[in-house]
Amino acid sequence: MSDPIQMRLPAVGLIGPGTLGRPIAARLMRGGRPLAVHARRHEAALSLIEAGATWCATARELAAVSDIVFIVVSDTPDVEQVLFGPHGVIEGARPGALVIDLSTISPQASREFAHRLAERGVDMLDARVSGGEASAIDGTLSVMDGGGDAALARARPLLDVIGSTVVHVGENGAGQVAKSCNQIITAVTIEAVAEVLTLARRLGADPGRVRAALGGGFAASSALEQQGARMIARDFSPGLRAAVHARDLGIVIDSAHALGLDLPASAIAAQQLNALVGAGEGDLDTSAMIKVLERMIGDYR
Repeated sequence: MSDPIQMRLPAVGLIGPGTLGRPIAARLMRGGRPLAVHARRHEAALSLIEAGATWCATARELAAVSDIVFIVVSDTPDVEQVLFGPHGVIEGARPGALVIDLSTISPQASREFAHRLAERGVDMLDARVSGGEASAIDGTLSVMDGGGDAALARARPLLDVIGSTVVHVGENGAGQVAKSCNQIITAVTIEAVAEVLTLARRLGADPGRVRAALGGGFAASSALEQQGARMIARDFSPGLRAAVHARDLGIVIDSAHALGLDLPASAIAAQQLNALVGAGEGDLDTSAMIKVLERMIGDYR
């Protein structure tokens, strides 16, 4: 007998309408699709409720009315609390439901959570996204997902609404692995750009012209183009907050330690991000990593 959840348009819920979750929810609501929403603070969901979303007081209540549940929260403990804590998703989800976790968490924890949900007949995808708030608004996020083929097939129409690229990396946890790899490249490259522009300025060259010259060659990258421009303009308004990037690199370092791996460049980038957060500047964009270098050489700009 066919699963009734898969024979009709699925009811969708989203937990965590924050910086990324809110524009993702808004895109999911396009075309009149109903959406249930839950947040720790009711105010965080007000714009969505005003646009027609249904407020749910708990994650359990949201899961009870949803076939597919998106989760967009801060870190591993938050995801665990939303799923398995008091009044959590597990208490309300019906067999055959699907959880799509967009949060950045430990790959090992993601696999464990998927296993615990599967014991209750609930599927899970760890569908990590890259691109930040602007891409979430435009629906051009890059989605890296881990999970079963059938779960992805059910999720794909919704993932295509929020992302321009959807890559199935592998089984549960693989999406988180890909996200960790993404954050290594991003953080290490931004640190490299900060060092390049600092060196250029101290050697008497125009950092803007050096950046333009490098942008036409093998050193070209989005980090050089975008974060380099922010560094030169001293515009550290948050795109990706340094505190969030520091958290992501913390997951990388923890995973490496558990495997006995030495990731020296990742460790340096993590240290620089932690120094920025420790200086009370975690809400600045990751491009503010250049400020840490400047302080190290006594250049307090």
